[in-house]
Amino acid sequence: MLTANEIRDSFVKFFESKGHQIVPSAPMVIKDDPTLMFTNAGMNQFKDIILGNHPAKYKRVTDSQKCLRVSGKHNDLEEVGHDTYHHTMFEMLGNWSFGDYFKKEAISWAYEYLVSVLKLDPKDLYVTVFEGSPSEGISRDDEAAGYWGQFFPEDHIINGNKHDNFWEMGDTGPCGPCSEIHIDSRSAEEKAAVPGRELVNKDHPQVIEIWNLVFMQYNRKADGTLEPLPAKVIDTGMGFERLVRTLQGKTSNYDTDVFQPIIKAIGDLSGKKYGDDEKVDVAMRVVADHIRTIAFSITDGQLPSNAKAGYVIRRILRRAVRYAYTFLGQKQVFMYKLLPVLIENMGGAYPELKAQQALIEKVMKEEEESFLRTLETGIRLLDKTMAETKAAGKTEISGVDAFTLYDTFGFPFDLTELILRENGLTADVKGFEAEMQKQKERARNAAAVETGDWVTLKEGETTFVGYDYTEYETSILRYRQIKQKNQTLYQIVLSDTPFYAESGGQVGDTGVLVSEFETIDIIDTKKENNLPIHIAKKLPEHLEAPMMACVDTDKRAACAANHSCTHLLDEALRQVLGTHVEQKGSLVTPDSLRFDFSHFQKVTPEQIREVEHLVNAKIRENVPLTEYRNLPIEKAKELGAIALFGEKYGDEVRVVQFGSSIEFCGGTHVSATGKIGMVKIISESSVAAGVRRIEAVTGAKVEEMFDTVQDTINDLKALFNNAPDLKAAISKYIEENAGLKKQMEEFMKEKEAAVKNKLIEGAKEINGVKVIQAVLPMPADAVKNIAFQLKGQFPENLFVVIGSVFENKPLLTVTMSDDQVKAGLNAGQLVREAAKLIQGGGGGQPHFATAGGKNPDGLSAAVDKIVSLAGF
Repeated sequence: MLTANEIRDSFVKFFESKGHQIVPSAPMVIKDDPTLMFTNAGMNQFKDIILGNHPAKYKRVTDSQKCLRVSGKHNDLEEVGHDTYHHTMFEMLGNWSFGDYFKKEAISWAYEYLVSVLKLDPKDLYVTVFEGSPSEGISRDDEAAGYWGQFFPEDHIINGNKHDNFWEMGDTGPCGPCSEIHIDSRSAEEKAAVPGRELVNKDHPQVIEIWNLVFMQYNRKADGTLEPLPAKVIDTGMGFERLVRTLQGKTSNYDTDVFQPIIKAIGDLSGKKYGDDEKVDVAMRVVADHIRTIAFSITDGQLPSNAKAGYVIRRILRRAVRYAYTFLGQKQVFMYKLLPVLIENMGGAYPELKAQQALIEKVMKEEEESFLRTLETGIRLLDKTMAETKAAGKTEISGVDAFTLYDTFGFPFDLTELILRENGLTADVKGFEAEMQKQKERARNAAAVETGDWVTLKEGETTFVGYDYTEYETSILRYRQIKQKNQTLYQIVLSDTPFYAESGGQVGDTGVLVSEFETIDIIDTKKENNLPIHIAKKLPEHLEAPMMACVDTDKRAACAANHSCTHLLDEALRQVLGTHVEQKGSLVTPDSLRFDFSHFQKVTPEQIREVEHLVNAKIRENVPLTEYRNLPIEKAKELGAIALFGEKYGDEVRVVQFGSSIEFCGGTHVSATGKIGMVKIISESSVAAGVRRIEAVTGAKVEEMFDTVQDTINDLKALFNNAPDLKAAISKYIEENAGLKKQMEEFMKEKEAAVKNKLIEGAKEINGVKVIQAVLPMPADAVKNIAFQLKGQFPENLFVVIGSVFENKPLLTVTMSDDQVKAGLNAGQLVREAAKLIQGGGGGQPHFATAGGKNPDGLSAAVDKIVSLAGF
């Protein structure tokens, strides 16, 4: 049985043999096409060629394209996981012709590949052709029907309507009639009872479309009219997962080796078993499907967010988390742990997964943690609302209740609807939309927090004095208790505070409240309704006593340095990259800074270095801070102050200036740029389409980083005997190692030749067949080479079985001449049976197969069994 990876390779190699150039998959996330957010078909990357905007480098190409569909024909997100063959992310095997061949060749090669190469029974195949559209002046595709008629009887060629058989990428763009190829995988009894042709395009789970041949002849314009394309185009797309399912004899895509390793890993992590419970099975399928979508999206530069493409990815991720939470008992972060098995299975075809593994894990983990907090609160409240609704004899929860879940607790409305539907209830959609309209300005962060009532000690307002002081005499105005993640905390409001509350990307201050009686740690400072809230693990015993509020000045100074540095970075990026650069977000902590900005391509290492040099020059100038408080906003604009896009400002603002850097800002800053010390950019990456991210460190953290680098260099020098020219020493080592590797390869070839000759000498002639059996201490590649060499040397009357052990891992290898296969022997069947003796499994093609295992002691017996089963 072919593996998924072998099938993918088989497809592109077949079309390579037909003169096609194999090209890599384009990114799944589209950044330069206003009509699409994601690659939803293999042709997307060739759109400009199809439209005639660019010449085709190759007239014929083939590839396996990663795609994402969450809407449209048969691809509603809510169906995924509930059936056997729909997915969000999937692979599309395709071949294209740009003004070269057309329908005749496309149809002929499709039949050849499916029937002659993959050995599918043509009796199980049905094809559709476009029936025509009189309103658009398009007749039936008799040309395609004629070519199909050379291979199929009339009852296997079916007319299809515009919905099924006229392919369009979107509202505009390339389009044309198409022919779908469907396969009937039902049992013989079912086929006898109902002909397959009656089930084509009827959503039968075992009569499914596997390949679509698009004959692109038109371009759909914005007004809906069709115009001929500059050159006719062939665009075919075969559902890879469906093809694998067909060839592996499964009734579900999820039972193939595309998904089973992931599903097994889900079972291992959750303690659940696939196949025991339908709800658990659905959850496992949802997670197995969605993990691929999320990982590939992040790899291609689209992080989860609340807008456009980012929202699609966040919605998919949250759907998977919700299923894992509800049906797999996963109350902690879970999905990111599946990445290694995904990369193991798909990393060979898509190496970018491995290259971006750390980023994927980081983003997924953060998203999961955030949404799990939302789920805990939301589901608890929704359970209560559902119980109250049912108790009242109703079947619909109010729009107000649904909106409260969304607005106050961040619980997505689509998930509310999904959970309600599973419990036989609905939501008042119009009522929800009305609440959204009334309170669209309100945006409260969701958190699984139980809050107590405020206890007021004295009336008054808080005055922030943190721009001028880091210590200040104060008193408590009010406080309340909160419970978060089984932890009891206290929120304290002070009359006067030097503590900066988290906002504008800068984290909140920490420090202490000191009275003559005690010292209370302030572990964070947040802002709620524009009010600084000080968070402590315990309350002072003497609540009404006067006290000093003291900020942790080391952390404050480090935060101030990083915040001031973001301003200098902003200015330098505009100088180096262009004035299109706009800040899109930031995170300022004592340890580092993160700066997001609009830019449409990767910042080069040379540009990064130039930005660093500009900022460090400004630091060395020791430019003093000029601060404008309560400045009328018009005056601020006259100064040339830069405002953040989308930020809401009052009539009066604060402006921070370091020389030519002038920005609206409410954060804390150094008194002069020299106090930043130095900046070092440690990374530059993509956050979303058109948004880049720089992460950097300043001051003492730069010293720490340089110390680490110097230690690494010193360690390397020590490894190379303190060579004065380390680069030359390493280059010499690499060259020597390459030479040794080449010598080793030559030695292995000689050894393989010697072993092969010895095996030939020890061969037995049984019933006219040269039978070779042995157990060798050799690696798998060497054994495979020997087996192929033997088959090449003896093309007839040959049967070879080799047991091998390398690093205590046993392997069975079987190969035979084609005449032995024709005589009824099958290498795949033989190794599968014998592999039980080495506690393993495997398979392959009839003429060549392998099986691995865990028990080397059973290897000799396994070899003997194969010979015995073969009748020798």
